[in-house]
Amino acid sequence: MTADLVNQLAREALWAVLWISAPLLIGSLASGLLVSIFQATTQIQEATLAFIPKIVVVLVIMIFFGPWMLQSMLEYAIGILGELQRFAVIR
Repeated sequence: MTADLVNQLAREALWAVLWISAPLLIGSLASGLLVSIFQATTQIQEATLAFIPKIVVVLVIMIFFGPWMLQSMLEYAIGILGELQRFAVIR
């Protein structure tokens, strides 16, 4: 394996992680921001109030984006496993 191949594999892995986790991260960020604004305007200081909407949003996102996320992970894994011969070092 050359250094370029390792860099390419690492880059592809990072992009796959970013694309797959983006819907969950963006959704939880948006719901957390909205709840924080609501708490600041109403002066409610309940710590558990921020977690329940985030959990609900993440579950809803998993329902809608779950098949796409699973398909993306499967395509990446099949691509990596399909190219194992390219990674092998024969001495």
